[in-house]
Amino acid sequence: MQPASQRQQLQQAVRRQPTDFIAWVMLADAELEAGDLAAGEQAARRALQLRPRHPEALARLGRVAWMAGAHGDAAQLLGEAAASAPQHPGIALWLGHALEDAGDAEGAADAYRRAHALLPDEPYIAAQRLAWQRRLCDWQDVDALSRQVRDAVAGGRGAVEPFAFLSEDASAAEQLACARLRAAQFSGVRPLPPASVRPRGPLRIGLLSNGFGAHPTGLLTVAVFEQLRQDTALDIHLFALDRDAGSPIRQRLRAATRLHDVAGLRHADVAARIRAEGIDVLFDLRGWGGGGVPEVLALRPAPVQVNWLAYPGTSGAPWMDVVLADDFVLPATLEAYFSERVVRLPRAFQPSDNTRALQPAPSRAACGLPEHGVVFCCFNNSYKLNPRSMARAFQVLQGVPGSLLWLLSGPGRADARLRDAARAAGVDPVRLVFMAKLPHAQYLARYALADLFLDTHPYNAHTTASDALWAGCPVLTCPGDTFAARVAGSLNHHLGLHAMNVADDAAFITRATALGNDPAALAQLRMQLAQARAGSGLFDMAGFAADLSRMLQQLASERGWQGAHTA
Repeated sequence: MQPASQRQQLQQAVRRQPTDFIAWVMLADAELEAGDLAAGEQAARRALQLRPRHPEALARLGRVAWMAGAHGDAAQLLGEAAASAPQHPGIALWLGHALEDAGDAEGAADAYRRAHALLPDEPYIAAQRLAWQRRLCDWQDVDALSRQVRDAVAGGRGAVEPFAFLSEDASAAEQLACARLRAAQFSGVRPLPPASVRPRGPLRIGLLSNGFGAHPTGLLTVAVFEQLRQDTALDIHLFALDRDAGSPIRQRLRAATRLHDVAGLRHADVAARIRAEGIDVLFDLRGWGGGGVPEVLALRPAPVQVNWLAYPGTSGAPWMDVVLADDFVLPATLEAYFSERVVRLPRAFQPSDNTRALQPAPSRAACGLPEHGVVFCCFNNSYKLNPRSMARAFQVLQGVPGSLLWLLSGPGRADARLRDAARAAGVDPVRLVFMAKLPHAQYLARYALADLFLDTHPYNAHTTASDALWAGCPVLTCPGDTFAARVAGSLNHHLGLHAMNVADDAAFITRATALGNDPAALAQLRMQLAQARAGSGLFDMAGFAADLSRMLQQLASERGWQGAHTA
């Protein structure tokens, strides 16, 4: 049954039998799956009227609150539902999501563990538990959980979130299988009638994201859009799934493009809005990341749909036509593991905001750093700080006396667990220093105090690598065999800093240790980075915009577009 027809049948069912509690609960689910929060809330409240405090109805109302961003209300409602139905794994799972977003990190972990204990063979729940434990740097049972999830993907059993799967030490073939399983969940979506690229006039380029603000997506793309503003061949439209929080990035994006606020709209309405604007090429700037809307893309609102930037892997989805990459991040050997046609830019696939001015660095004391000693840093998200990456970082600390490792503070007890891991590795925990999340400019200024960025594996630094390099801090990485494991390597490659891409963990430890013990070599490396930053094309957004425009025009010409000046 098509999702839309199922929803319509449930709507008809409650009209025929308005006291049917189960039908109202099922309708709430169907409305929420369609992205209609108002209708979902109405159905959940009607179910609650029929059976006050019933956990199934409370849980749906909690889902409404969670999807609306009222995370505290969601946690309260789902907590009440879970207390009334302690053996319900689905409610425990939803409670975990709500507690995550409400800031109760350890409570979320408990909820995921409870859901997994209730349904231990369900790979989706195992993957949720695994992903959150990685965020908390809680490595108990992660190997067994990872094996369960990878085995399930290999056997085609159940769908897990592809974004979380990027943190597992899986091959590109496994990532493709994972993405295809997830995409198959939308096989019942009936696409809009086919559309064609318009033959004449400026190409209408659409970009869909929930990150058009003070978010990595906005930070990476804003300068490119500003460069494209004068390009008469392109007409740029942003479709913002996130509400306007008044950030300077959002203001710049709005000034440089035609920005459409589609936050809170039903999936079908977002797709209809994109189709009504006559978009020729639509970029998905979220993919399988949090807040993405595969339901919209599956409706095929544009004739050409491109996977770019936010999700570093294949979509595995039949509704995505192209993935935009570069020659390093996606070499020919990986093409077989991408469902999309691979199109490469002649430069790094990742843009950045090259208008950012660097603020003066604060003092070391103000950052909790000792006055002396080499500062290694890794400001990647905590879920990337796995046992392998931390083990090699600890070996570097042991090889460089007086050095320390500067990390981004994680949720819950993540910092304490990392200190425990350091102690177990024979490293004094005081040599780990944690930085709280800061406004972007303040965070960027702190790179002046860091000597070397130690990357992670298998999920590299992406935006953080770009930040570090822009701010003058070299990045040491060990490129792997997947897109997500090659992004930092791509940035170094396109800067010409090939020696900063090493072959394996042993070479990583040797290189970092040698640099840490040689102040002159570190200073020379920073000077080399400064020269490369100024002279290479990595931070040339005018050149990036020109390359992107040429690529889009070539892509459109293959679909019958004849040019912007023949209208």
